[in-house]
Amino acid sequence: MTTIHTVTDDALLDAYSEAVVRTVEAVSPAVVKIEAEQHGSGSGFIFTPDGLTLTNSHVVAGKQRLNVTLADGRVLRADLVGDDPDTDLAVVRIDDGSLPAATFGDSRAVRVGQIAVAIGNPFGFHCTVTTGVVSALGRSLRARSGRLIDDVLQTDAALNPGNSGGPLVTTRGEVVGVNTAMIMPAQGLSFAIASNTARFIASRLIRDGRIRRAYIGVGGQTVPVPRRLVRAHQLAGPDAVLVVSVEPSSPGAAAGLRPGDLIVSFAGQPIGAIDELVRLLTDERIASRAPIVVVRGVELRALEIVPIELRK
Repeated sequence: MTTIHTVTDDALLDAYSEAVVRTVEAVSPAVVKIEAEQHGSGSGFIFTPDGLTLTNSHVVAGKQRLNVTLADGRVLRADLVGDDPDTDLAVVRIDDGSLPAATFGDSRAVRVGQIAVAIGNPFGFHCTVTTGVVSALGRSLRARSGRLIDDVLQTDAALNPGNSGGPLVTTRGEVVGVNTAMIMPAQGLSFAIASNTARFIASRLIRDGRIRRAYIGVGGQTVPVPRRLVRAHQLAGPDAVLVVSVEPSSPGAAAGLRPGDLIVSFAGQPIGAIDELVRLLTDERIASRAPIVVVRGVELRALEIVPIELRK
């Protein structure tokens, strides 16, 4: 004989509440309020006991000295380690002894529909908690610098100005995202930079103080390729990058690129959009010779290019 166990709504709500409470108790001691002089405030979270703290680049806005309020109310000074406007991430160091630290989780293991807890300081209200679910994975979001941020998590946890830089956390108490943006005036559309991206960027900022990227000196835009050329050259897709301009004395000029060329491949990877090309211009490409294939007129041409380091 089969026994059917009925779970009451009250029991489910209690379990949900317990999960959220455990998460907040585990992570909130590591969440901080960050204030840049004459720039407003945002959120961040300590991820190493010696005070390394992750936040958004737009929160610190290049300020070298910051005030940080800990969960216990102490206000400490902090120094900017490095920031990257292209991923809207920054690392600051709090000058203090052993501090509570949050733990990174694997953002690749996140599933749509799982509970997401956002902790931050909206409108300056310290350590505010909101909950929701992960609404979508693998979104792309345009940073304030204009560059596309990949692998962004979408959530319906309520975010407001001041939440920026705070953690998005699972009920296991693991940080899987850095809250970065909401769409106004829409409700339930909030975004967080995936923890795997954040962890990688943080490691480079700690090492170098900045993110090194490659540069080829080409201005371009995504355009459709005439079907006859797609068929004739068996291109991977219907779009390519139209070269609009080539900077004098740049790697693009040295490679022989010309305005009007259609870039269809770079470093052995098919190119169908300007963001795909930008995505491949990583620090590993600096000073490394790479093939670049273009359609010029009706002909397919294979060139070689040596990217240099992008200086800002």
